[in-house]
Amino acid sequence: MSSRLKGRVAIVTGGGHGIGRAYARRLAEEGASVVIAEIDVKAATSAAEELEKEGFEALAVHTDVTKPDSVKEMARLAAEKFGRIDILVNNAAIFISVPMSRAPFDEIDPEEWDRMMAVNVKGAWLSSCAVAPYMRDQQYGKIINISSGTALKGADNRIHYVASKAAILGFTKTLANELGKEGVCVNCIAPGSTMSEENPDDAIRQRRASAASTRAIPRLQMPGDMLGAVVFFSSSDSDFITGQTLVVDGGSCMH
Repeated sequence: MSSRLKGRVAIVTGGGHGIGRAYARRLAEEGASVVIAEIDVKAATSAAEELEKEGFEALAVHTDVTKPDSVKEMARLAAEKFGRIDILVNNAAIFISVPMSRAPFDEIDPEEWDRMMAVNVKGAWLSSCAVAPYMRDQQYGKIINISSGTALKGADNRIHYVASKAAILGFTKTLANELGKEGVCVNCIAPGSTMSEENPDDAIRQRRASAASTRAIPRLQMPGDMLGAVVFFSSSDSDFITGQTLVVDGGSCMH
């Protein structure tokens, strides 16, 4: 690793499972102190302890991104423990560890629609609000939002998820405009269909394999494929880049 993030402090929401856990590990390997912000306390503690055993600095914080007080406490504990907040990865979402329905648009339960928007969109907003005062004070920060390739091309039987991820595209541009003058860069990553499940069954494997067939690079996408993009947007290498969406999907969606 290059230690590009030495001395930086990163918060990864939903950092106890899947891709979020991979993000947290890579940021730690690059030198950052990492806060695992998770609604699943057991997973957060496991991820943080695993990193600490390997000599990295990590902190597990029980966080519900839909609750203003919870994300404010997340930010307070991060700053109290490590002295600053430089990076926020808005990764928490309803998708795998908190599953969603896959059904036609007119069969989605309204309560599930509202929950999807609360976690995937409102959660990114509240988390950004919580860390913004710290980033403003230091006139520096990196906010990385996680959208999805489905927001760019649509996907059947998950309209609530796709709509939430499309909202993140506009959210990123607007927040970048508002925070740019204060030294904060806001960018977005749109992953393709990724084998991020911890225990994938045959149906999941088949779905991921089908997605691979549409790519210019025709192979399965793994969590590790997104890590370079997260580090780039977290590092000083991207200090003059903001409001952008980087699609990481092996060339499935070229735009």
